[in-house]
Amino acid sequence: MHFADGAVPEDYLVYVRRKFFWIMGGLLLLFIMLIYSISVGAVTIPPYEVLQTLMGQSVSTKWDSIIWNIRLPQALAAIVAGAGLSVAGVVMQSILRNPLGSPFTLGISNAGAFGAAVSVIILGTGKMQSTAADAVIINNPYMTTIVAFIFCLLATGIILLISRIRAASPEVMVLAGVALSSLFTAGTMFLQYFADDTQLAAVVFWTFGDVGRANWLEFKIMAVVVLLSTLFFMINRWDYNAIDAGDETAKGLGVNVERVRMVGMIVAALVSAVIVSFLGVIGFVGLICPHMVRRLIGNDQRYLIPGSTLLGGILLLASDTAARIIISPYVLPVSILTAFMGAPTFIYLLLRGYRR
Repeated sequence: MHFADGAVPEDYLVYVRRKFFWIMGGLLLLFIMLIYSISVGAVTIPPYEVLQTLMGQSVSTKWDSIIWNIRLPQALAAIVAGAGLSVAGVVMQSILRNPLGSPFTLGISNAGAFGAAVSVIILGTGKMQSTAADAVIINNPYMTTIVAFIFCLLATGIILLISRIRAASPEVMVLAGVALSSLFTAGTMFLQYFADDTQLAAVVFWTFGDVGRANWLEFKIMAVVVLLSTLFFMINRWDYNAIDAGDETAKGLGVNVERVRMVGMIVAALVSAVIVSFLGVIGFVGLICPHMVRRLIGNDQRYLIPGSTLLGGILLLASDTAARIIISPYVLPVSILTAFMGAPTFIYLLLRGYRR
């Protein structure tokens, strides 16, 4: 922002400092949550020894194995997945100008679940194990991931095709997503009806969103996709700010609204598809995080995008940590906790919004 006399008003400096403070506070909280998440579980590791291990000072072979092979990739996957779902949600809400925009509500997650069901039931990628600990597994996880990813992209393509026919109206995109969500859910139930017990259990197992199933390779793929997508969204932050003010205003400022909306939807859907296809369905993170950040730092996309990314990582990491310790030594899938927390929180935000 430029001013005629070269001076920056004090009010603007306070405005920027407040947002900077929240984002820096979020980074600090995320780091503290990361150390705590790695330290707790069926085996408790002192936080100081976690820090020592992460800095390359081997405390014990046992700690090294637990931290580097199990807890660190799981915690980092939770951060990246939460950040990706949240940034996809904030961009969808902005370019569609609809507070209900998110990968979950637009049917992308349900399309991935249908793709997994197709892979397990029709292609036979689920099987029964003989051990009680892993009674049901996906015996070809990469095939299941690829098919789920294809159906996520298919859902996105259908939404974009419908919106293209109807001149990229945000309302049409949202309604098309809701209809597709219902359609893919019905398709999943149809396949489950004809599945045997093993296949049915494998589909349900996959549908439970769980960051614990990610290994280092999958984490790296998700991290690259989320990082590049977030950079793309930050580059286009001024276009999203203009669209927030209305399509006519944005066009008056020289923004190609239809192109920005289409490309933004494609990139947001790609992020969502990668995360869903690797980790399963994780709801509400992409829906509630942008609303929470808006209440803290406002609608300016320069701060809303990084703020939502941070809060998404914090929320999913906190949920995964709680899921591991709430009924220890058993581990709940993180999607159960996000649904339990997300639905009441979103209702609360809606009620507060209507009172204002």
